[in-house]
Amino acid sequence: MSGGASAEASRVHSGSANNQKRRAYRSVQEAREKLTYKSGRKPEFEYELLMMFVKNELSAAVTTPLLALVVAMGAMFWAPPRELLLWLCAVFVAKGILIAICRQFSKTPREEADTPAWRAKIAAAEFLYGVTWATVAFISPETQGEAAHTFIFASLIVVISMRMLFASTVMPIVYAGTLPMTIAIVLRFALLDNPFFWAMAAMAVGVHIYFIWLMTGFNTTVMAMLEYRAEKDALIGELEQSKSISDEARLRAEEANLAKSRFLATMSHELRTPLNAILGFSEIMRGEILGPHSNPTYKEYANDIHESGQHLLTLINEVLDISRIEAGRYELHEAPVTLADIVEDCHRLMRVRAENKGLKVVEAFEENLTPVWADERALRQICLNLLSNAIKFTPTGGTVTLKIGRTPLGGQFLSVKDTGPGIPEDEIPRVLRSFGQGSLAHQTAEGGTGLGLPITKGLIELHDGSFELKSKLRYGTEVIVTLPRIRIMEALPRLAEPGEQEPEAPHAPWRPERDKRAS
Repeated sequence: MSGGASAEASRVHSGSANNQKRRAYRSVQEAREKLTYKSGRKPEFEYELLMMFVKNELSAAVTTPLLALVVAMGAMFWAPPRELLLWLCAVFVAKGILIAICRQFSKTPREEADTPAWRAKIAAAEFLYGVTWATVAFISPETQGEAAHTFIFASLIVVISMRMLFASTVMPIVYAGTLPMTIAIVLRFALLDNPFFWAMAAMAVGVHIYFIWLMTGFNTTVMAMLEYRAEKDALIGELEQSKSISDEARLRAEEANLAKSRFLATMSHELRTPLNAILGFSEIMRGEILGPHSNPTYKEYANDIHESGQHLLTLINEVLDISRIEAGRYELHEAPVTLADIVEDCHRLMRVRAENKGLKVVEAFEENLTPVWADERALRQICLNLLSNAIKFTPTGGTVTLKIGRTPLGGQFLSVKDTGPGIPEDEIPRVLRSFGQGSLAHQTAEGGTGLGLPITKGLIELHDGSFELKSKLRYGTEVIVTLPRIRIMEALPRLAEPGEQEPEAPHAPWRPERDKRAS
């Protein structure tokens, strides 16, 4: 039943992971499609520019009709009301056609819009609107005086400037809407036999040219703005693509980490079970508990089997330890411990190995060291790893020195120094990686897994401490692990007797709340 539930959970997780992967792929694809847009693509800019004009026109749909009413009211002093009414109707109809086309364009989806065709329609409607405005110059010309001509000139110049501002993003629409009015001014004043009006006609042409020059510069500014926005969109697309790729990589890493955790959990169980039997039976055979062997060689084989099993079990434990440390799942069981006692125990365990190899182990412990708040098993493993490496890589007749003391900042340190071959400086980063070993040490020393130093470094960092490796070729190696001041425990001050003055509390370093509760 549990196996079926586990398989079902695995299928559910696999389905969820596949869905996340598909979403990540879609996100990457969308980001790449955004990156296909380049700032120099003119059709895309043409649509943007035309949409700017449409928005300007729709937002000011009432402005120019109101201006037409004002012009009609001013022209009533010389023009017949009927002609003005017809002119107003023509202006309103032309404006309505232009607004209707702009609304249709704004409602058309971007991917379905044929920008050149829509621009031609809007330019035609703008031209019609400009022609209707231009006809105001020819309403009852025989009744117009100097004041009337000046009023018409000023009104059309104002309308020309307004239309240029609205259509400045699309120059063809600027020409279509303003040229009819300028031409109307020039024709109307050119027909008058008066140099003053001829000068006004020339002035109208000059003003129109000047406005065109201004609008060309404004149009260039708008194009530059669109290019900057396009570059910004491209950068955003690149960021989104990078984020999508990062999410996909993170998803794969999580899947790989989950697979690794499952593999380690399964293999640790599957390997330890037969290993326990191998170690137990080989121990019995090596000790000849059930009787002596008929052939003494069998006892040697049993001893080899037992040592190989121990080595394999140690390797499995180290792999599990380093995987838990890297995954942040190594739990510390902290308690007050004395660093000197732990180091002495480790020295006692490794003394026989050192003596068999002809090594001298020197202890240099500072006295009266206070207890530390740490995981005893982790500290013991740190000391054993460092001492084992020192013994392993030190040749016969060498010396291994164990030092314990206080740091200048109030912490405590453990130093293990040997007189071995040393490690080249360029190989130090390699030996600190999982399964990494130095070339010279690998050739001259016993075999190993390359996990001792990475595990030691990870365990001391879990204690908020520091790890330092000093080595020089042919001068030996020294490893220093340091516990910070917050890990050091100090005795509480003595309570005062009744009637006795309260003793002054000694200065104690700051410790986290967990340290205070434990002490």
